[in-house]
Amino acid sequence: MITTDQVLVGRDALLAAAGHHPYARHALWRGHEARGWRRDGAVGWLLPPGQGPAAGALGAAGAALDACAGLVADGTLGAGQWLHLPRTAAEELTGRLTVARLDEWDFLWTTNPPPRQPEEERVVRLTEADHPALAALIEESFPATTSRPGDPRVVGWYGIRDGGRLVACGADRSRGDIGFLAGLTVAPDRRGGGLGAALTAGMTRALFARYDHVALGVFTDNLGAIRLYRRLGYTGTEPRSSVHLG
Repeated sequence: MITTDQVLVGRDALLAAAGHHPYARHALWRGHEARGWRRDGAVGWLLPPGQGPAAGALGAAGAALDACAGLVADGTLGAGQWLHLPRTAAEELTGRLTVARLDEWDFLWTTNPPPRQPEEERVVRLTEADHPALAALIEESFPATTSRPGDPRVVGWYGIRDGGRLVACGADRSRGDIGFLAGLTVAPDRRGGGLGAALTAGMTRALFARYDHVALGVFTDNLGAIRLYRRLGYTGTEPRSSVHLG
């Protein structure tokens, strides 16, 4: 059991406590109720099964870790589940939790459409018929991604073709109040030619037709991608630590 300053019930209450932060607007899906807490400068939540991570938090990293360690101790959270937390030093996480995998990444967002990019007009919406080509491209160019054809979190896929070949792709995983891009990748033999910028810009512009913010996640050590996203206007930043419990 965790000690809380305030118990929060429902998406609206959690969003208000988090100051309608873009990450909370993304993580707390519309139409699905969550429950959570406020404690010592952190706001955290538990999500129903099927909504990605079992728990998430914003704000003070130490308070968020304390709360999640308490939830693990009382059996609310356990092995095989993911926690998305404020950036926390690896030694602190491994000292309090049984960590099977740790990812450090940045949640980036923009409030404006990007500058026009060369070949952006080649970005098209893909269909189920493209799933075999998507699977092959992802396995070749980005096998670490969790976004795959058939993933229920994916609203739709976008891509760039060169003749009959799919050479770039990305997933629309918008489930909250903001657009969210995931799994962006370019075929290894086509990198360095601007396709990544074209894909990102085209998808971002498409999602701005429906949302007032568009966001994406990028591993912190992927400096080239971060430079690209910054150039395209993704200047909002929320550093994250994701823990897969062992």
